[in-house]
Amino acid sequence: MPNIITKDGTKIYYKDWGKGQPVIFSHGWPLNGDAFEDQMFYLAPKGYRCIVHDRRGHGRSSQPWNGNDMDTYADDLSELIEKLDLKNVILVGHSTGGGEVTRYIGRHGNKRVAKIVLIGSVSPLMVKTADNPGGLPIQVFDQLRANVVADRSQFFKDLSLPFYGYNRPNAKISDGVRENFWHQGMMEGFPAAYFCIKAFSETDMTEDLKKIDVPTLILHGDDDQIVPIADSAMLSTKIVKQATLKVYKGAPHGMCTTHKQQVNEDLFAFFEEKL
Repeated sequence: MPNIITKDGTKIYYKDWGKGQPVIFSHGWPLNGDAFEDQMFYLAPKGYRCIVHDRRGHGRSSQPWNGNDMDTYADDLSELIEKLDLKNVILVGHSTGGGEVTRYIGRHGNKRVAKIVLIGSVSPLMVKTADNPGGLPIQVFDQLRANVVADRSQFFKDLSLPFYGYNRPNAKISDGVRENFWHQGMMEGFPAAYFCIKAFSETDMTEDLKKIDVPTLILHGDDDQIVPIADSAMLSTKIVKQATLKVYKGAPHGMCTTHKQQVNEDLFAFFEEKL
């Protein structure tokens, strides 16, 4: 399997499909790179080199105790870009992956990046603080950690319902999608399942967003029960200089699956826009 070895010895697995301008996808928690296969399979035949990595601790990458924090996730992404010598890259991040992409810019700059897409991103900050009064109380994330410790297998099964909006009235539920979510979640190591919650909820990326200086598309569902839109996409759009916001009416957090055709078409149209 293709992989790189980071400076601290962690193996990062990645997929590399197609040829053309490189697009790197950063997935959400507790998933892995398989979560973006719908987008990769759509875009690779259209002239894009689609690359997705399993974040450390997730999927087929190593499962170290250390490094389950946003700085290290961003540095791992940088090492992947550097070792593959990618230039003019389009970065696409969903949920925690949106935070990873944002922190990457904050730590490593825009020099190799052409465009950015943030989908249901956790940026700028999820937890409620004095400076972020609209955030979610810390008790919400404490409960997530407690659920992971108590029975993460059952917890991931339960989490799939709000993740894809399957708990809404008259929702068309796919048991296959739910099982795939559970499977990806259980491929994640216990340390990442637990420590990544702090990374995606308590990392303030306001200053990182200010450093984004390339065209940025922000996609978010207005029925996202995992990362509420009001204190994520709505705030990020005001901070990023060249941001375009597109709100998906009624879409859940897992919109890359439930609204994959629309997401695919919006990505392709944004990629094809001339600067």
